[in-house]
Amino acid sequence: METINQSTLDYLELIKQNNNREWYLENKGLYLKARENFESFAGEVINKIIDFEPILKGLEVKSCVYRFNRDTRFSNDKSPYKWHFGAFIVRGGKKNGDKLAGYYLHVEPGKSIVAGGAYMPPKPWLDAIREKIDEEPDTLVSILKNKDFVKYFKELDGEKLKKAPKGYPTDHPNIELLKFKSFLAFSDIRDDFVVSDKFFDYVVSAFHAMKPLNDYLNDY
Repeated sequence: METINQSTLDYLELIKQNNNREWYLENKGLYLKARENFESFAGEVINKIIDFEPILKGLEVKSCVYRFNRDTRFSNDKSPYKWHFGAFIVRGGKKNGDKLAGYYLHVEPGKSIVAGGAYMPPKPWLDAIREKIDEEPDTLVSILKNKDFVKYFKELDGEKLKKAPKGYPTDHPNIELLKFKSFLAFSDIRDDFVVSDKFFDYVVSAFHAMKPLNDYLNDY
């Protein structure tokens, strides 16, 4: 069973404090070791969740892991590198994140999460999700109340509209669900648990608990 090494968290803390190209190149060996550790862990997660997500068979971990360089074009922070590793596990890899709900693994000192769902789905997909909520609300409510989902994620999360979405009355019985602009689930993870031998099984079990939500969001 793969584990996240303490040295991986240590590297991410170091790159946060020394976020420049010179330091990065001087310590590239540390980066490669940390990235290999994260990719090995994520790859083992993919191999395991195929048991309940057979559609992911053949998915390559590199298609799921996000690049380490930051996109600074529209940011006041010009730090060239991220200080976390992230992977979005979904059919076809992370490029399909605007089409399909999936599973997200994020390792960052003090801010690691196990998460997933649909992040800011484009309008056609968002409209379809809202239509499904309008027509089949009980299914989603049941998913969100399931003991396994609540155990790992507690509740649905994500940015919401302040008012009812266009086409829906303000007194709609499921207006709070309809207001969501993203449909996400999060579980915050302490650093000591990230590097423990229990983290792998936790990730797999959490993703299993998330599967009904992803299936609901992807049925459009």
